[in-house]
Amino acid sequence: MAATSNSLLSLTLSQSLNKPRSLSYSPTSLSLSAPRSLSLQSLHRSNSITCCSLNGPNNTNNQDLPIEKKFPAFPSVMDINQIREILPHRFPFLFVDRVIEYNPGVSVVAIKNVTINDNFFPGHFPERPIMPGVLMIEAMAQVGGLVMLQPEVGGSRENFFFAGIDKVRFRKPVIAGDTLVMRMNLVKLQKRFGIAKMEGKAYVGGEVVCEGEFLMATGSE
Repeated sequence: MAATSNSLLSLTLSQSLNKPRSLSYSPTSLSLSAPRSLSLQSLHRSNSITCCSLNGPNNTNNQDLPIEKKFPAFPSVMDINQIREILPHRFPFLFVDRVIEYNPGVSVVAIKNVTINDNFFPGHFPERPIMPGVLMIEAMAQVGGLVMLQPEVGGSRENFFFAGIDKVRFRKPVIAGDTLVMRMNLVKLQKRFGIAKMEGKAYVGGEVVCEGEFLMATGSE
């Protein structure tokens, strides 16, 4: 009986000693393993989000798009055929290629593509092709004519004249290959006297190259 009781006592003691050890260590292993796996997953998730934000479609388009596709063409409010229906000028003295903005009776923005094939470059100058300033003024006056020759201001091809210029300044030379962007604004119209005052600026690459004030006569011949 004593041997039996001793064996039972030792068995219970060993079980009681072994159970707390397994319980004390298992929570620790669970508590350590769970946060580590979560932290690694969260790190992987944050890294993947960062990569997505850096490699978004906008950055890809801006960085990888070829240069010939980065710059859109000018809008076409009036093409050359519509311009020829309004202006009486013809080659080699028509200096407006396209209208890109038109506010009836208020303003017009148009462009002139300056190319080496323009007939004034062989003489101005052979070694350094520069668009003559007087022709820039003429081009801007033609853009002003697109305002004055419209029904909104009572104009027509038969009674439009370039009457005068004032405060003209040439800021930078315009060379072959440039695109001359010209804005003409109607400042004042005196229908009784047939005189219109306009302000104009010409740009290349967003910088002013020429500016001035213009007088247009809309009276009879």
